[in-house]
Amino acid sequence: MRILITGGAGFLGSHLCERLLNEGHEVICLDNLFTGRKSNIAHLLSNPYFEFVRHDVIDPFKFEVDQIYNLACPASPPHYQYNAIKTIKTSVMGAINCLGLAKRLNARVFQASTSEVYGDPLVHPQAEDYWGHVNPIGVRSCYDEGKRCAETLFFDYHRQNGVDIRIVRIFNTYGPRMLADDGRVVSNFIVQALRGEDITIYGDGTQTRSFCYYSDLIEGFVRLMNQDELTGPVNIGNPGEFTMLELAEEVLKLVGGASKVVHLPLPSDDPKQRRPDISVAREKLDWEPKVPLQEGLKETIAYFKVQLGL
Repeated sequence: MRILITGGAGFLGSHLCERLLNEGHEVICLDNLFTGRKSNIAHLLSNPYFEFVRHDVIDPFKFEVDQIYNLACPASPPHYQYNAIKTIKTSVMGAINCLGLAKRLNARVFQASTSEVYGDPLVHPQAEDYWGHVNPIGVRSCYDEGKRCAETLFFDYHRQNGVDIRIVRIFNTYGPRMLADDGRVVSNFIVQALRGEDITIYGDGTQTRSFCYYSDLIEGFVRLMNQDELTGPVNIGNPGEFTMLELAEEVLKLVGGASKVVHLPLPSDDPKQRRPDISVAREKLDWEPKVPLQEGLKETIAYFKVQLGL
């Protein structure tokens, strides 16, 4: 097939490009390189079945493709809050442009949504039928509400125009090609530990997250996209739940050194709990994560050592 990936030079997008090329598909990678990096896809540029196009999903685009994966949007709080208006435009107008193209081509289109649609949840763990608890006017709203609106658009295009959609809700994911400065907890802790700096935990460290290694997540993407029974949304993430203190201790154990844990105030609207109910993915996609946290952290630490020249 010929497949378009928006945000294809990003952390997850570049791994998806690689996976689909390895399966024998032609891949068009579209990215404006705000958080994506050419270095993530440099090794693919010589592949005759790979094409990189520098373009912003906010502006219309036309390609002749069989499938579209929409991954375009900054996903870490410092990056999506840097230009909040641009973030919500990326989610909403990017979705409209992908859906319009899919409608014209009769192509299947995939939306990389997020567990942030659940907000600071009042239900735990979070299943797909939970509508969420989201602040519509907070500092995180540009991302949370942008992704919620994108899901609305996907379902309205599906109901009104018969567009063939797939939606994944991504829970915290980590691995090689994350940005060192992206402000996400795994990269923060690893980079701070490798540099011998104090590890900063926001709040008391009892808030929880679930961490899915990138290869497990990409497998979930491909399984959902290439089955005909389910539109989604489907939670894809690791149901293993860790407090921030537990994660910090695990990183310190693997990295070594003398870093200490220090506490800073909790940011506004930061969710206290996050864990996916993956019953739908298990039952309908025969999917569940395979990579344990310690093994994934080792690979990610090795990647950051190279990036930091250590």
